[in-house]
Amino acid sequence: ATYRTFPPGTEPHPSFRALQEERTLTEFKESVVAVWTPGRLGGHNQQGGTNLDLARTQSARPFEMPDGYNQLFGAERYRAAESLFDVKMAASDAAHPPPSPAQALPTLIQHSLSQVDVDIRPHLLANIVVVGGSSLVYGINERLKQELEALYPGPRVRIFASASVVERKFSSWIGGSILASLGTFHQMWISKKEYEEHGPGIVEKRCK
Repeated sequence: ATYRTFPPGTEPHPSFRALQEERTLTEFKESVVAVWTPGRLGGHNQQGGTNLDLARTQSARPFEMPDGYNQLFGAERYRAAESLFDVKMAASDAAHPPPSPAQALPTLIQHSLSQVDVDIRPHLLANIVVVGGSSLVYGINERLKQELEALYPGPRVRIFASASVVERKFSSWIGGSILASLGTFHQMWISKKEYEEHGPGIVEKRCK
C-alpha cells in the first residue's frame, strides 16, 4: 500500500472515507463472513460440544485490508452474521445497542406471516424470495430455511435466490423499474393530497 499525504485544506472529504470504508466492509461481508449451520452458533452439537468450539476448528479465511494488512478470520466470521438469527450473539457497545429479539430475521418473517390469513401462510412459506446485499453471505439461505422449518414444521419451506450477484443486490431497484415502466403504473400513483386525506389505507386500496 502507498500512503499519500495531502496538503492542508486539500484532504478528501469525510464522505469519501465513509464510502471507502463501506466498500471494504461490503467486500469483507461477501467474501469472508459466513452463517453457521446446522444449529445455532451458540448452541450445542451432537458430539456434546458447542458449535462455537467447532467453528474454531474450521478453516480460516484470509482478507487483505486496503493498507495491505492481512489477517485470517476463523470463528469471528461466523459471529458477524449470527446476530441475524440469534440476537444474543450480537456485538454491541454504548453507541450501538444490541438488537431486540423481535429484530431477528426468522422472528420478522414470523411476525409478517401472522398478519395474513392462516390459509395463505403455507403458500408464502413456499415462495420466500431472498434479495439484498446481505443475502450474499455464505450459508444464509440454508440457515434461514432451517430456522423457518423449526418454526413451521408442517408446511413446505422454499427459499428462492437469484444466482446473479447483480440481480441479488439490486432486485428491489430492478423490480421498481419494471413496475414503473408498466403502462398501467400511473393508475397506482398516490398524490400527497390523497395520502394526507385517506392515510396509509389508500396504498392497499390503490395497489390491489
